[in-house]
Amino acid sequence: MAYENIRLEKDGPLAILTVDRPKALNALNSATFHEMDDAIRSLKFDETRALIVTGGGDKAFVAGADIAEMVTITAAQAREFSALGHHVFQSLENLPIPTIAAVNGFALGGGLELALGCDLIYASEKAKLGLPEVTLGVIPGFGGTQRLTRLVGRARAKELLFTADRIDAARAKEMGLVLDVVPADKLMEHCRAVAAKILKNGPLAVAQAKRVVEYGADQDLRSANELERQGFAVLFGSEDQREGMAAFLAKRPAAFQGK
Repeated sequence: MAYENIRLEKDGPLAILTVDRPKALNALNSATFHEMDDAIRSLKFDETRALIVTGGGDKAFVAGADIAEMVTITAAQAREFSALGHHVFQSLENLPIPTIAAVNGFALGGGLELALGCDLIYASEKAKLGLPEVTLGVIPGFGGTQRLTRLVGRARAKELLFTADRIDAARAKEMGLVLDVVPADKLMEHCRAVAAKILKNGPLAVAQAKRVVEYGADQDLRSANELERQGFAVLFGSEDQREGMAAFLAKRPAAFQGK
C-alpha cells in the first residue's frame, strides 16, 4: 500500500517505519495514525523480526500531535483522537518483535509518546525530548503520562509533565529515558547494528522474552516468575530450541526458523 504520511521499508527481516511529514515536523494527525496502524498490522512475524521507527527529514523524530487538527475539536472528538493514538501505540507495543526508536530530532508530546511505545530508545546528540502539553492547556493523550512514569519514576515524570521542559539527549540518557546518545549521522547505523544483534538470536525466544518482561512488569514477583517459568518451558517445544542447542554443541552458528 502506498502511504502519504509515512514510509515502510523492508530490508530482509528488518523493517523501518518513517513518519514522513517533514514540512509539519512529522506531526501526528488522524491520517498519519491510520497509516501507521495499517503499516503495523501489515508486519508478519515470519517475515519481519525487528522494527526501527524514526522521523523523516533532519529536524524532527515527531514534533508532537498536529495542533492544526486539534485546535477546533470538541471533547468527544478529543476522546476519539486519544483512543486512536492509544490504539496505534498499543499495537506497536504489542508487536511480538523488538521495536527500536531512532530519535533523530524533536520528540515532543506525541513524538515522545511514540518513542515510549517502542522497546528500545536511542537518540542523536541533537535530539530534544519533552511533554509540553500543559503549555497548551491539556495533558498527553497517547499514554505518555503512564509509560514515562514506568520508565523514569513518578517524580521525574511529574517534573517533565509539570514544567513542560525540553531536555537534551544527554539529560534524557542520564534519567534513563534513552539508552544511548550517538552522533546524528551515526544514529541509524547504531540502531541497525542493535537490530542485527537481535536478528541473530532465536525469534521465538526474543518474542517470549519481550512478552514476559511486558506482562511481568505489572505483576507481583511470584506471579511474574511463574510467567517466566511458563515461557521458558513452552520454548522447549520449538524447533528453534532444538536447533539452538544443537548448534551450540556443534560449535556452529544456529539457523533459526522461527518455528
